[in-house]
Parts: sequence; structure tokens; C-alpha cells
Amino acid sequence: MQYRDYYAVLGLQRGALGDDVKRAYRKLAHKYHPDVSKERNAEAKFKELQEAYEVLRDPEKRAAYDQLGPGYRSGQQFRPPPDWEQRFHARGGSFSEGTGFSDFFSTLFGGSAAGAGAGAGAPSRPEADASVLEVSLEEAYAGTKRRVNVNDNGRARPLDVQIPPGVSDGQTLRVSGVGTRPAMLFRVRLRPHSIFSTQARDVLLELPVAPWEVGLGTKIAVPTLGGTVELTIPPGAQSGQKLRLRGRGLPGNPTGDQIVTIKLVTPAAESPKAREIYERMKRELQFDPRAHWR
Repeated sequence: MQYRDYYAVLGLQRGALGDDVKRAYRKLAHKYHPDVSKERNAEAKFKELQEAYEVLRDPEKRAAYDQLGPGYRSGQQFRPPPDWEQRFHARGGSFSEGTGFSDFFSTLFGGSAAGAGAGAGAPSRPEADASVLEVSLEEAYAGTKRRVNVNDNGRARPLDVQIPPGVSDGQTLRVSGVGTRPAMLFRVRLRPHSIFSTQARDVLLELPVAPWEVGLGTKIAVPTLGGTVELTIPPGAQSGQKLRLRGRGLPGNPTGDQIVTIKLVTPAAESPKAREIYERMKRELQFDPRAHWR
């Protein structure tokens, strides 16, 4: 089994702050998302990014991973310490289920303590101990069915878990047991998305806009989980201003909204023509963004 340097995957140094981890992931996930990327091996790279982010965004997983030390190199042959499972649990960590990640991740964080997805021979877990079930944001929006393997007295049995539309991060699903297993609990964990995030049932999106789009006002085709919709940007809109697309969040009672936050992106004056335009704006607009200080 080969060691994976999750910091290197995201282009980060050890000790990077949580916000740095999030920004690095979103930037690279947008670049390599299989639906839009033209990069070679985009799907494999995107999956690698998801795995790295899953570890570094989680305080318990990251703290445990950091205990391995910086002495390993990507691709180096690796074997976890003999007491790894006990050390990870001692830090308050919980194992993940059904991630489809690498053998390295599965060995460290998808270990034999799991009752679902672990296969034959794994010790069972009490009903009150919910297994983690990862789903994409698109699956949470539309609903889906996930098949997992359940350990039933040493025998692996398949179990279909119905994931209803609008399921939220952290929600617990109760599923009838299989064989001699009683009913089981699964805790939903939403996978990080390349452009969306969530807050309860609301879906959040940061929308990059050009100065002339917010200055003059315009209409922009904005992605939502239910398809693209046209959003009106009012003249004079400001960076950080939030616009609401009602009913475009996760389904439920009530259905969530999509909250779009405007992010002003200013082009650099990299040519004489561009500098001329900025100089003209400076002269003719007579705009002072700090006038309210006086």
C-alpha cells in the first residue's frame, strides 16, 4: 500500500488553516470536476482531491493523519502503526463507510470497526452507533439508493439504503435490518462540492461577476441543483451582496432556497488599452470608495 500526501494533493503546506484547505479544494475541484474539465485523468484527480479534503477538513482525521509525521513521501510503501485503530478512536475519530477512496484511506479511516461496508469478519456495532453514509449533493437533492454490505454474524449481506430527496448533512436514517441484524442507523455526510455548499436546507453559491455586470446590471445564467436559472443582477450591486433564489435549495418542508453571494472580480490592467480604460474611469467617474470614512 502506498502513502498519500494529502497536503501535496491540495498544494498546501502542513499547518495550513481550515479556510486555506477549503479554498484550495474548491479551486482545484472546479478545475478537475469531470463534468466540466478537459484535463487528462480529470475524474481520477477529482476523486483524489475529494479524498484529501475529506481528511484535512475533519479535525479528528487530520489530527490522526498528522501523527504519522512528515517523514513519508507520496508513493512510498506504507504500513499503519500496530495500534493505529486504538489511537484513532482515542482521539474521538469515527470510521467512514462506502467512500470508494484509496486503500490508504480505507486502511486508516474506513477500518474494521465498521459494521456496514466492512465485509465479512468485521465485529458488529450496536444499533445506536450510526454508520456514516456519504452522498453527493446531487444525490441529496434528487434522492438515491445505496447498496452497502452488512456484517451478519460473520457473513456479508447486501442492504439497500433508500436516501430520500432533501436529506441533509448529519441526518440519521433508520433502515430495517437484514438477516439476524436489527434495524440499523446511518448518518448522512454530504461530500464537499466544487461550487456549492449548504446551510441547513439552503444551498450557497459564490457568483463571480465583472465590474460592468454589477455597475450596469445584467442577467446571468446561474447553476442550481435543479438546473440553470436566470438571475437578475441589479445595477449598483455590491461585492458580498446576497441574492435569493426561492425554492432552489434542498427539498423539504419547507424547501430551502439558493443563496447567491456576489463576488466582484476585477480584471488586471495588463495591456495599454486596459490601463487607458482604468485611467479614464478614474478621471470621469470621480468615485471615492472611502468617502463614508469622512
